[in-house]
Amino acid sequence: MNNVAGISRRNLFKAAGVTAIAAAAAGTLTGCGKGYVNDAEDKNLTTQAPAGPSWLGSAPEIAESDITETIDTEVVVVGCRTGGLPAVISAAENGAKVLGIEQMSAIATPREDLGAINSRYQLAAFEEFPQFEIDKMEAMEDIVRYANGFVNYDLIKLWADESGAMIDWIADIVERNGEFKMWFEGSIGTENTGARDKAWATGHSPEKLTDDEAVTFGTCLRDYAIELGAEFRYDTMLVKCEQNSDGRVTGVICQDGNDLHYIRVNASKGVILATGGYVSNTEMVEARQAWNNRLKINVPVGGSCTGDGIKAAMWCGASIDPLGCAVTFNRACCKPDEVAGSDLKGKWFWFGEQPFLKLNLKGERFCNESGPYDYMLHSTIMQPHQTYVDIWDANHAAQAEAFDEVGCCRLFPFPNGAKNNIPMQVVDGMIDKLIEDGYVQKADTMEELAEKLNLPVETTVASWKHYNEMAAAGEDTDYYKEKHRLMAIDTPPFYGVRTGAWFLATLDGVTIDTNMHPCDENGDPIEGLYLTGNDSGGFFSVSYPNLLTGLACGRTMTFGRRAGMLAATGQA
Repeated sequence: MNNVAGISRRNLFKAAGVTAIAAAAAGTLTGCGKGYVNDAEDKNLTTQAPAGPSWLGSAPEIAESDITETIDTEVVVVGCRTGGLPAVISAAENGAKVLGIEQMSAIATPREDLGAINSRYQLAAFEEFPQFEIDKMEAMEDIVRYANGFVNYDLIKLWADESGAMIDWIADIVERNGEFKMWFEGSIGTENTGARDKAWATGHSPEKLTDDEAVTFGTCLRDYAIELGAEFRYDTMLVKCEQNSDGRVTGVICQDGNDLHYIRVNASKGVILATGGYVSNTEMVEARQAWNNRLKINVPVGGSCTGDGIKAAMWCGASIDPLGCAVTFNRACCKPDEVAGSDLKGKWFWFGEQPFLKLNLKGERFCNESGPYDYMLHSTIMQPHQTYVDIWDANHAAQAEAFDEVGCCRLFPFPNGAKNNIPMQVVDGMIDKLIEDGYVQKADTMEELAEKLNLPVETTVASWKHYNEMAAAGEDTDYYKEKHRLMAIDTPPFYGVRTGAWFLATLDGVTIDTNMHPCDENGDPIEGLYLTGNDSGGFFSVSYPNLLTGLACGRTMTFGRRAGMLAATGQA
């Protein structure tokens, strides 16, 4: 018998009245009475399909007389960064006439942490570092687990199967003239440590070898695309896609960002959208993942993506993921009299991902500080004002090295010699500037630090002392943080700062199949249209598995390469 809070199912029916319960449940208890439903009751039943989202609106109507320029090409790629540049190159390599459309005035640098399995760099490392080898099935299951199953398993398998070849391909391009070297960021940081979460050695990053400031990862890829015959048009914004009578996408309408005239781009082989999600569209974020607006601190690092590609695909009949998801890093901070929220401007705080002591605004520890970035932030959703405080001491550099973090937050070189993104010395300089600007607070005692951070002094000091006692005993009896990341904070000066989310990118998007076509509500592809990157969905949900370093960017480049090939060759 089911029994909740001492109320049995039988007593519930008795108390409520069998007739009333039966009437309320008539639509669901069809197994009773041979499925009979009273006709009179049936006539009173109403159903209503959910309305479309308010942020979507309708496709703009552009008068033919307002379209004053027409361009004919075979493949057009809208958005030329992490997903779009590989798509442009791949389409050109496969013989297509290609035009890249970019709303910025120049090519921006793509993301440089690229996640993959079985690149040539990884394979070469396994003899010396066998712990870096990855079981594909286990890695895929971890991605599914992070997403609570709200994913297209075939897309994850596609990344696992093709990402290594993508890295080799990109490396050949950027290493072709000696300007870059591709590194495998060999580290897992959690092996035999008792860590709650497993890390995977998937990251790859290009290291710049030239002193020429004009050369970037982006310009290197752009120049290669131009060598292949591709063309680029800048300061140009997507308005919508165009379809023929059969529903096939035949091109796009764009608008010039300078004089605002409209442009028709006819693409005989395909349109590829890679505009980058909707991180800068507060209305869409509020509608699809409102929790991240609560955690957000606006910092001068991030994208200007407003959902243009997602909306354009949906206006063509595409469906969208059921749940929102984002890459949120605990890498933003605010002043001691401020709390996180989508209307707050703060500062970048690179050091925030290190698993030092973290307290809520009541001065209480509230979770295991070691683990995925957004797990830490999601725990903060349950805390007052969705803001917490990082606390560290004079030994922070040595402790950060001992933490053995992976991916982009690592502050020291990787075990296999790969360079980390930002060295500890640079981070110390960042911290000094944050002190000067009134964000990070510095004090000789924990009492003084608590006062400067506007935290309850008595509770904060008690939490700090208890944390140090557990560190001395070598066991976190509260939240079970692994021992090598449980270190006493006992050497003044002490430092602290209020922390929230750097909202890097949204990760949910339009439903796609393994041919990169967006799909309608029946699961049927919309021909002539391809999506990659954060315009596309089906790969992430709820939380980003950042312990697979570079997974989002690796997925984006892998699928961008595939979209370019398929559009150019017409294979799908």
